[in-house]
Amino acid sequence: MSPDGLESSPAVPATTPDAPTPPLSMVEVQQRVSSELERIGVVVDELGERFEAAGHSLHLVGGPVRDAMLGRLQNDLDFTTSAHPDAVERLLKGWAEAVWDIGRAFGTIGCRKGDWTIEITTFRSEAYSADSRKPEVAYGTDLAGDLGRRDFTVNAMAVSVPGRVFEDPFGGIGDLAHRVLRTPGRPEDSFSDDPLRMMRAARFAAQLGFDVAPDVVAAMTAMAERIDVISAERVRDELVKLVCAPYPRRGLALLVETGLAARVLPELPALQLERDEHHRHKDVYEHSLTVLEQSMDLEERLAAPDGPGTPDFIVRFAALVHDIGKPRTRRFLEDGSVTFHHHDVVGAKLVRKRMKALRFSGEQIDAVSKLVELHLRFHGYGDGGWTDSAVRRYVRDAGDQLQRLHILTRADCTTRNRRKAERLRRTYDDLERRIGELAEQEELDAMRPDLDGNQIMRILGIGPGRDVGEAYKFLLEQRMDHGPQDPATAEAALRAWWAERQG
Repeated sequence: MSPDGLESSPAVPATTPDAPTPPLSMVEVQQRVSSELERIGVVVDELGERFEAAGHSLHLVGGPVRDAMLGRLQNDLDFTTSAHPDAVERLLKGWAEAVWDIGRAFGTIGCRKGDWTIEITTFRSEAYSADSRKPEVAYGTDLAGDLGRRDFTVNAMAVSVPGRVFEDPFGGIGDLAHRVLRTPGRPEDSFSDDPLRMMRAARFAAQLGFDVAPDVVAAMTAMAERIDVISAERVRDELVKLVCAPYPRRGLALLVETGLAARVLPELPALQLERDEHHRHKDVYEHSLTVLEQSMDLEERLAAPDGPGTPDFIVRFAALVHDIGKPRTRRFLEDGSVTFHHHDVVGAKLVRKRMKALRFSGEQIDAVSKLVELHLRFHGYGDGGWTDSAVRRYVRDAGDQLQRLHILTRADCTTRNRRKAERLRRTYDDLERRIGELAEQEELDAMRPDLDGNQIMRILGIGPGRDVGEAYKFLLEQRMDHGPQDPATAEAALRAWWAERQG
């Protein structure tokens, strides 16, 4: 085993959930759209008639049309219209059960009708000036202009209602059938209008498993620095969607290839270390992508709010960045071997800095950095076994991230050597078994000292202050070392500790 705790065999090649998918047939696409329109017709036709009667056009657009062709059903519907927001709001009131205008500044009015969530946006055009982080929004005059300002051809299709007339001025149906992302016009113009679309290209590649057209990739590469005008929050949101997509390797590889990653997550391309001449350490970048994919296979272990197997950003992102401390800590030894001592601690600090810059919440930052800091802890377990005290400390230090730490540690094994992989699996199985046994016996999840603060003050005859905190820490260490103790034993240990402190 290498000094950093990872197997030194070559990394397993990328798994292939994102292998090229056969093109869709036009007949299949048309059948899917027809079926989806029948499902949502009760809402879209009625709404279309309402707008038509008021002298306005209404068109189902974007993701709902694209997803209908892909057979992905949803209850979130996006429309564009010739009506301005005030008129849209009037038409929705009395028809929808709830109406909101949080997006009014961008020409969008939202509502809820039964199980449907609907957003209706006035025809518009928007663009970023050279140094602005916010788009300038202006209303458009027709559907073709509105579709032309959209990011990709597969999102630039529409169905006019109530007549259910299909509109595809930029060939989106053909691109969708061939699973390729193109822009309605020149990609340079599209990305100049909204640089975030470069990240959206990577995100859609990850979500849909689509290829990105060569001219789009070229424009992303040439214009990568334009992403700097986009707010950290918007970049963060796209990154989260990408990492939580079915094929994140596709999107991440595109970000690295085009140079966008160097601007939004520079620690990722930095993992492309030059391999030493003897090839004695892993390709850290490929290893990290593989760990990410293997963590996805283990997500079903988490009790996710939306059910087992729901994408979990925290564990996925921790898997992606768990080794980002390696470039800073790499050392070559005289025998040609490579070490990355303390890359776990260094990596945790780098994670905090990057996630803070991307405006992640404190809770998310704490969770990911804790996982990165602890991801090597397990490897000491197989070197001779741990005492019950060491197991308790592992649980205590992991805290509420214990289940994610189980996933990350298991996913971090990418050796091709089946014997070694099986040994690591069995060893971690044994650690989890011991954690389970101790948890059942000692309520590890609620681990506390055997005496509380009030009891400490009464026994020692002291008031609130630093000494009470120190005594609490001492008793918690006792709990770690010896397990639960009866009050008399805990009190005797506390008195002995106090007497020693008093000299």
